[in-house]
Amino acid sequence: MKAVVLAAGQGTRIRPLSDSVPKPMLPVADRPLVAHTIDAAIDAGADEIVLVIGYEGETVRDYFGDEYRGTPISYAVQTEQAGTAHAVATARDHIDGPFAVLNGDNLYDPAAVERLFDDCPAVCAVEVEEPRNYGVLSTDGGTVTGIVEKPADPPTNLANAGAYAFPEEAREWLEVSESERGEHEITDVLATVIGAFDVTPVTLERWLDVGRPWELLEANEWKLGELDGRVDGEVSEDAHLEGDVVVEEGATVKPGVVIEGPALIRSGATVGPNAYVRGATLVDEDAEVGHAVEVKNSVIGPDSSVSHLSYVGDSVLGRSVNVGAGTNVANLRHDDADVKFTVKGERVSTGRRKFGVVAGDRVKTGINTSLTPGLKLTTGATTRPGETVERDR
Repeated sequence: MKAVVLAAGQGTRIRPLSDSVPKPMLPVADRPLVAHTIDAAIDAGADEIVLVIGYEGETVRDYFGDEYRGTPISYAVQTEQAGTAHAVATARDHIDGPFAVLNGDNLYDPAAVERLFDDCPAVCAVEVEEPRNYGVLSTDGGTVTGIVEKPADPPTNLANAGAYAFPEEAREWLEVSESERGEHEITDVLATVIGAFDVTPVTLERWLDVGRPWELLEANEWKLGELDGRVDGEVSEDAHLEGDVVVEEGATVKPGVVIEGPALIRSGATVGPNAYVRGATLVDEDAEVGHAVEVKNSVIGPDSSVSHLSYVGDSVLGRSVNVGAGTNVANLRHDDADVKFTVKGERVSTGRRKFGVVAGDRVKTGINTSLTPGLKLTTGATTRPGETVERDR
């Protein structure tokens, strides 16, 4: 079975992290987000991956090339963002049999993806507490009988998880009318398949739609938590590693460092001396965590530097960020309420009691900067020495 993986979008809700990198290529543990989806498809038996690309598509091509893990990779280009059915339709020329459709910005329970392939035609679902916020599947025994978007009276608590295994006939059903949102929706294709075939619901044990920065943090918590510790790089005898910590070849951990896993120190990265890294933390390629720095439950992007005597907690730093010496990130509100963050101009709850800052590429903070919880620093933003930053910039 071929797997069509959708990776064309920029990801406007996850800005500024996607300003120069497509959301599916943002880092989750030791690989891009979309690579986890492709790995799940290959493990489930996909004999070819068709990547639908668009925004910054060359970034995707450069990473995967023509073959990944021995599986052929082909590409279809979506020139306009006109909906999920439109995205799959761009890959039609690559489809010549049953095919799966997976979202490149979702993390799936790999075992469920295997069941999805085996049970074709099938759709993945996840049990949710508030189904009125989702597309909801109705079922009769072991068969899906319909799908309705955000119903006032949900027929089940099974939310559509955006993963499908379609029969070959669905190739001819990809041309659908615009929805009320002005998009061509893959759920309309699913509805046609439901009317013609017995479609099996496959319930996911775990699933994550990575749309906003704190969900990227959650994705890293998930995948870093699956690591088995190993040391291939250089670790000082005076450093202490506890739990599942991976130090890749080419990484350096200096004297006095304490790392409590799960944590991943990627190739070319340097930690210490006398630094403290804890929680689910990714220190990406060629990043630096300096003297007496504490990093907790965060993503430190490639080529970024957190200078001495700084604290970064529950935060996501993009590429080539320079955190000046003595910078402190606050990650907890005094009223103990969930931290809010700005998404497309609106302050929304992250659902997290602790959440720090999101810094776009090339952000620079002056020495002794203080950053308040839920702060967004856009690409290239700067702060002055000693400044307390309380509003997005």
